[in-house]
Amino acid sequence: MIGAGLAGSAYALHAARHGLNVELLSLAAPLVANSDWAQGGIIYDTSTDSAALAKDILEASDQTANPAAVDQLVREGHGAVKELLLDELQVGFDRTDTGALDFTREGGHSARRIIHAKDATGHAILGAVAPKVDATPRITRRSGWVAIDLLTLSHNSDDPADKYQPLTCFGAYVLDTVTGVISAIIAKKTILATGGLGGIFLHTTNQPGSIGHGVAMAYRVGARLVDLEYVQFHPTVFAKKNAPRFLITEALRGEGAVLVNARGERFMDAADPRGSLAPRDVVTRAIKHELASSGEPCVFLDLSALTPDFIRERFPSIHERCLAHGVDITREPIPVVPAAHYACGGVHTDLKGRTSVRHLNAIGETACTGLHGANRLASTSLLECLTGAKFTAQADIADIARGGFRQPTPRPWESPVREADLNLVRQDMLQVQTTMWN
Repeated sequence: MIGAGLAGSAYALHAARHGLNVELLSLAAPLVANSDWAQGGIIYDTSTDSAALAKDILEASDQTANPAAVDQLVREGHGAVKELLLDELQVGFDRTDTGALDFTREGGHSARRIIHAKDATGHAILGAVAPKVDATPRITRRSGWVAIDLLTLSHNSDDPADKYQPLTCFGAYVLDTVTGVISAIIAKKTILATGGLGGIFLHTTNQPGSIGHGVAMAYRVGARLVDLEYVQFHPTVFAKKNAPRFLITEALRGEGAVLVNARGERFMDAADPRGSLAPRDVVTRAIKHELASSGEPCVFLDLSALTPDFIRERFPSIHERCLAHGVDITREPIPVVPAAHYACGGVHTDLKGRTSVRHLNAIGETACTGLHGANRLASTSLLECLTGAKFTAQADIADIARGGFRQPTPRPWESPVREADLNLVRQDMLQVQTTMWN
């Protein structure tokens, strides 16, 4: 398992509980993942009208989403959340005074169907999942280990005849960043759960290091990629001069905040009938148009419809972080601009995580089942992590039980003779980021 965010961790739990041994590669600490930074929430649709959620997903995608993937998420998502997050882990989602789950709404949603833990939902979820992973027998977390390349029969087997076999993965070359040792981990199933690629853009909401390395490894061994042009930009990222960029959750708009320009005008009302609650691609384009027309460096999120006490209670993390950079969101609007947020495309898979390479799977943001099409509906990402992990693990458990795996001896890793010039690497990366941003 390459990656230990919500998708990778959930897969590890399912697989280990059914007797599989899981090597879980985690480049950094357990909570260093894009999942941990998810603010808004996760869909938990308790309504009897599942067609409404499917309609919202399809509309957000501009009717380009894969109907089969949408159907699976709508049909199975509720049970996946209840089974792991509510019943087993009892994640501390916000509740009403009566003890019922508190539901919020975000852009593109026609109903309040998102559960949340203040404005740090991903942190609450991963904070509950990670200890369970570490306490589960048969899971070995390899912190500080990073996959370098995938092992395939055609490229890495010590038997020359294997190059005539169907394209098949049997593990990965892995670097232990503490010791500097590179070794081969042989596996019956290899799962890519490395997150997104926002780091190839100049401005992003992603964790540092999210540069699409899982997609790149899959590409190098010949896996099919799809929809890579569909990169979603989040419309609201903190944009005060000389301050770091960070995500401002869409849930603020779901609770009544609105976007205004430097003159205090609500420009979204003219851009879309849903106003500030339009889907992310619509809002991002409207902001870009507003900034190009006005020459201003940012627009603003006006929270005047919300009471100061509600803001501090419902959005404590955002309140504290903005305040640390001189913006009191209980008294003044938040300066915001768009930033690269989510890779809707990725390594093509079916609904069981299968890629075009035998025994190589992908889940989470690294994968693309077509669920999001050209644009992701808010709060579907964490839900996709859960459902993708569950069905991929179930399929792998059944495959491994049937047997028939060949696991040859891989050729030793050969490191380049010359050391990389880190200054040139940084220069090249900055050029990529600037080009992609433009």
